[in-house]
Amino acid sequence: MGTQGMDETQARAAEEARSRFVERFAAQLVEAGMARMPARIFAALLASDSGALTSAELGKQLQVSPAAVSGAVRYLTQQHMVTREREPGTRRDLFRVHSNQWYEALANRDSIMKRWEDALREGVDNLGADTPAGRRIAETLAFFEFVQSEFDGLLERWRAHRKTLGFSDG
Repeated sequence: MGTQGMDETQARAAEEARSRFVERFAAQLVEAGMARMPARIFAALLASDSGALTSAELGKQLQVSPAAVSGAVRYLTQQHMVTREREPGTRRDLFRVHSNQWYEALANRDSIMKRWEDALREGVDNLGADTPAGRRIAETLAFFEFVQSEFDGLLERWRAHRKTLGFSDG
């Protein structure tokens, strides 16, 4: 929702709508397990027209300290949910969420899933496949192996579907 070309009342209403979305979506992310500040920052980036904001812009919009922004964007970049770029002509960092951020975040989970599978395999070996705990861990391992085997096809189908919807990588 852009505010260019709007009168003051319309611009204020647009910013209030954006703020309501940010807080509501962030609350949903928190409920799903994300920490509150990264959730708010991610939602703010997602709701920005450009998909990119500086640390100062994020702090002002969310009324939080630079330290809070710094810690949250560090987490989000580690999770491949945002990227850090240099604002052209300045020394300021720009934090960007891309249109395909969910795809990128999920695609980067592959190495985590493989580590979980390795740990689960070790658990089955150590506890014994014939013990109750070993069987429970083996079922968990089977689930992750199944999900992993389906995952690549799912991402490929999404890429094809995304094109039919007319979305670009911008």
